[in-house]
Amino acid sequence: MANVVVVFPKQQDARNIRNLLVRNGYAVTAVCTSGTAALQAADSLNEGIIVCGYRYPDMLYDQLFESMPKTFEMLLLASERVISEGVPQGIVSITMPLKVQELIETLEELTWRMERQRKKRRAVPKQRSEKDQKQIALAKELLMERNHMTEEEAHRYLQKTSMDSGTNIVETAQMLLSLMNA
Repeated sequence: MANVVVVFPKQQDARNIRNLLVRNGYAVTAVCTSGTAALQAADSLNEGIIVCGYRYPDMLYDQLFESMPKTFEMLLLASERVISEGVPQGIVSITMPLKVQELIETLEELTWRMERQRKKRRAVPKQRSEKDQKQIALAKELLMERNHMTEEEAHRYLQKTSMDSGTNIVETAQMLLSLMNA
């Protein structure tokens, strides 16, 4: 379940929204009355949804949107007038007065979208640093030179050795370099 941060300028409004969400199974991580407090709460979490009103004592919703972590979604609860003036792309909005079923369905959709984004982020392979790439290349060159392997064979050897030893390929390359250069 997604972390939810509730932000409204009036503490009672924020509590009412929190209570409504908790009754419907959502984990409300923070209840805030300012944009700054919401950003602090969001920074302490990996990802989540900010459910918010239009204006806070220190900023407007669009400023909060620009400053929040990219792993967060925003659900704006505002009047028809505010929403009709145009909501920036990426912000999901619901008009007030609030319909509980619409709020819950929208949160379910945002939670599903976040889960999909999380899976996409995990599927992207991590980029190795230039230093790590050089160490792997040096280890392959050493294997090719001393053991008369092709580049592909040397790479497969590093992969298999790293899997067998339970280390990543960079650590395996570092160990091989230290052993063969000793």
